[in-house]
Amino acid sequence: MMAELFKHRTQAEMAANKLKHFAQAQRLMILSFLLGGERNVSEIDGATAIGQPALSQQLAALRKAELVSTRREGTQIYYSLADEGVEICIRCIQMMTGDNPSIDALITKNPARLIGNDSSQAENSGVAGFARMIP
Repeated sequence: MMAELFKHRTQAEMAANKLKHFAQAQRLMILSFLLGGERNVSEIDGATAIGQPALSQQLAALRKAELVSTRREGTQIYYSLADEGVEICIRCIQMMTGDNPSIDALITKNPARLIGNDSSQAENSGVAGFARMIP
């Protein structure tokens, strides 16, 4: 169950602190690129053109904030979004700042997980069912 932040100052402060990690252009670029899946440092640099050492600093900040996960394969380190919550946040930011905002960008294979409802119900109900679940 999601907490109503207006009722819980501690949780609101925790949420605000987490959102601070998203409030940096280079980090948003990296996270947006990782929506496409796991990538190594060279791929991230090639797509974002952030360059060293800024890229290393931003990746370290994202790791520390637990917004990305890493996997080592030989000498390569691969980065991916830490969880579905990070993905949803980035998609929301992209939706808010895009030319054509659409709720369709936020709907996943299992929309009920986004709001804590039973997944079997959502799989059978489709988009219209998702719309009915929002209070």
